[in-house]
Amino acid sequence: MSVVIPAMNEAENLPYVFKTLPDWIHEVVLVDGKSTDRTVEVARDLWPGVKVVQQLGKGKGDALISGFAACTGDIIVMVDADGSADGQEIVSYVSALVSGADFAKGSRFTNGGGTDDMTRVRRLGNRILCAVVNAKFGARYTDLCYGYNAFWKHCLDEIALDCTGFEIESLMNIRVVKAGLRVQEVPSHEYLRIHGVSNLRAVRDGLRVLRVILEEKGVRRAARRRPAAIGVTTARGGVS
Repeated sequence: MSVVIPAMNEAENLPYVFKTLPDWIHEVVLVDGKSTDRTVEVARDLWPGVKVVQQLGKGKGDALISGFAACTGDIIVMVDADGSADGQEIVSYVSALVSGADFAKGSRFTNGGGTDDMTRVRRLGNRILCAVVNAKFGARYTDLCYGYNAFWKHCLDEIALDCTGFEIESLMNIRVVKAGLRVQEVPSHEYLRIHGVSNLRAVRDGLRVLRVILEEKGVRRAARRRPAAIGVTTARGGVS
C-alpha cells in the first residue's frame, strides 16, 4: 500500500500527519511542491524510508498525479499534509477496498463523518456541486470536494487524470462513476489545519469544479467493465 502526501511548506504539520499513519504502511510518497521550508528534511526524519518526488508543475492535481506515478503499492491512499486527516482512518478505507470496492471515497457528511474546517460558503457550495454531480452522473454521493480517498492502483487505467488544481478530487469522483467502478463512501472526520494557511479559495476553486462537471457531462461515457447495476454503493448501502 502506498500513501501519497502532496506538500508545500508543511514542515510544521508533518509531525502530526506522520504520527497518525499506521506503521504497517508499505510506502509513503511525499510530493514536494518546491517548499522553501524544511518539509523534505522533516519528512525524512519522521519516516526514514519516505520516497520524495519533486513536483515539476504547480497545483494539487499536478502533485497527486506525480505522486500516483511513483507509487508501487496495489492500493493508493491520498492524505493531505495540513494535519486535517486522521491516518488511523486508513484502516476503514482499506477494509472497504478489500471488501470489494474499487474506490473508497471519504465523506464528511455521511453517518459517522464530520468536519471542523468548513465555512458556510464552502459547505453550501459543496452541497450544490454534489447535487449537480448526482443528478448528471447518476451518483449518490454525500460529499464531493474532499481529498481523503483510497483506491486500487488499477483504477488509474480507467480514469486518466488531466487537471492541475483542487478540482482533482471532484474529477476523480466523476470519472470513477463514468467508468462503472464500484465506489463506497467511508465516514471521515476533517480536522482544522494545524499550522499555516490553505491555498484553497472557495469561489475560484468552486468555479473550477463546476467547469469540470460541465466538461465531463459532454465527454462520452467510458466503456464499463461491469454491468451497470453495480453502480455506486455508499456506506448506507444505496445503489445507483
